[in-house]
Amino acid sequence: MELLHLIALIAALLSAGLMAGLFTGYSYSVMPGLKILDDRSWIAALQHINRVILNGRFLSAFLGSVVFALIALILGLFLDDRSALPWTAAGLAGTLVMFIGTMAKNVPLNEKLEAAGDPAAIPDPAALRAETEQTWIRWNHVRGIAALLALAALAGALYTTGQVA
Repeated sequence: MELLHLIALIAALLSAGLMAGLFTGYSYSVMPGLKILDDRSWIAALQHINRVILNGRFLSAFLGSVVFALIALILGLFLDDRSALPWTAAGLAGTLVMFIGTMAKNVPLNEKLEAAGDPAAIPDPAALRAETEQTWIRWNHVRGIAALLALAALAGALYTTGQVA
């Protein structure tokens, strides 16, 4: 049981780390880099990014961060030493904030951008950008911070197990 718990914690830690890197990378490089684009080019760039990110690597880390943290929490309930449980619960909470924020805020904005169709045919691309850009960026910051906090908490859980020094 301890080995399975350790494996789940490591998988949760790695998945949360991948998501923290992705979302914070968007915050400090991708979105500021795209800011210079005109409205139609900005919409086209986001549409393309949103299409290509839906792949097995992204989905494995995105879903894995929640699933592995949950598995680690459940397995931790069956251990004699439950000192990692608060850290694991905090890690799970962070991954849930990241996941729910993405699904409730960023995904609907991505869908709105996609539904607008060909950027060259959008009658008022400035209005669409104004409707989506700042909210998308704000919620990306939230999910990036949540993933970073989850990463830190899961590192705390792993350290608390005494399996790593």
